[in-house]
Amino acid sequence: MENTIRRRTLVQAAATAGVAAPLLAACGSGDDANGPLKMVVWGGDLDKETYQARIDLFEAENPDIKIELQLIPSDQYEQKVQTMIAGGDGPDIMQVAEGVNTYSSKSQILPLDDYAKDAGLDLEQRFGPVGSLYTFEEKVYAIPDRSGAMIVYYNKDLFDAAGVAYPTAEWTQEDAQAAMEKLTVPGTQWGYGGAGWWPQWWSFAYQNGGQIIDDGGQPTINSPEIVTALQWANDLAHEYHYVPTAAEYADMGPDMGGDPAFAAGTVAMNTTGFWAIGGLLEAGINWDIAPLWRGAQQAVSAFGSGLAISRDAKDPKKAFKAIEFLTGADAQEVIIDKAQDVPANLEVQQSDAFLAPSWATKPINMAAFGESADFIFRAPFIPQWNELQAALNDNLGTFWNEGGDAQTELDKIQTQLESIITD
Repeated sequence: MENTIRRRTLVQAAATAGVAAPLLAACGSGDDANGPLKMVVWGGDLDKETYQARIDLFEAENPDIKIELQLIPSDQYEQKVQTMIAGGDGPDIMQVAEGVNTYSSKSQILPLDDYAKDAGLDLEQRFGPVGSLYTFEEKVYAIPDRSGAMIVYYNKDLFDAAGVAYPTAEWTQEDAQAAMEKLTVPGTQWGYGGAGWWPQWWSFAYQNGGQIIDDGGQPTINSPEIVTALQWANDLAHEYHYVPTAAEYADMGPDMGGDPAFAAGTVAMNTTGFWAIGGLLEAGINWDIAPLWRGAQQAVSAFGSGLAISRDAKDPKKAFKAIEFLTGADAQEVIIDKAQDVPANLEVQQSDAFLAPSWATKPINMAAFGESADFIFRAPFIPQWNELQAALNDNLGTFWNEGGDAQTELDKIQTQLESIITD
């Protein structure tokens, strides 16, 4: 409203003085350029509240820079942001995740290496291996903001009753399978919630030494390491019956899967992200968390997002100053204080505020996230990310639901990816 009034005043003054129309347009543009930075994120009420609280901290220390926050529903986010940028009205700061290089490959977001260098921001020191997560063709396009590894949730009472030691990062895939067997009561209780989601079985693939996309940018999804991982994940349900099948989950009730089945005490172990903690604090089971087990090597997926600067940013230096602050310790502590997510900042992950959060109603091994940070693998966030996920979803539905041969399915996907990913 203030900007609108100011423009009207300029128009009236110009009309009186006989100023030409082009000068009026220039005045309007200058006014916009000095306005608040526009920041877009996705999510719900908790996300909006948490981002705003962090922005308030930044503005308190930088009263000359204002940030206007816009929350977009997750399912509309990419389309709306693409439309903004295509129209030359992109945000100054934008949240990105796996699809980061859908933007960078179109030059819709800026490389941030020089800004980080000028600010003295060491990404590896602040974020560990996650610091390079949003890198493409040796350029950094986003600064990590939220980043928690996938972890193991386990039911302590079921473990105790079966005489199974609690999981640790030193468990192997063989140790995990042996525990699943002991924790399974046919038709009543299952040892594991399953691994049909890409972050789950990709973790097993990278533990075997596989790569979905190799270092040269080519798909290698039908390599022996990945075939073995996918087959193992599937056989846990359809050969060994340590994981509920899709039909068995359906028999438990609508919208049933690993997360709600674990909360109900039906499965003894589940692998997922930080978000499950909130609901489990209200559940009537005795649970805790641990890092994911290992294969030939340790590797685990990370969930999270970064902050990028669009090519339409009014003042990229100011935008980066905001990003640097928002990913610093003071602002990142707000993320855990509000139980929104895992902060990407390692200092905060190792702090008392994170290890013993005020909202926890029981002791939780929050150190599992920091321990996992050392072996998060760098997922291939290629420009064709959406096409990659579509190829997986289109080809693996029946495989997960009914069982099958991993080599056959991955050969199909490999052929499809070779036509999608071209030099």
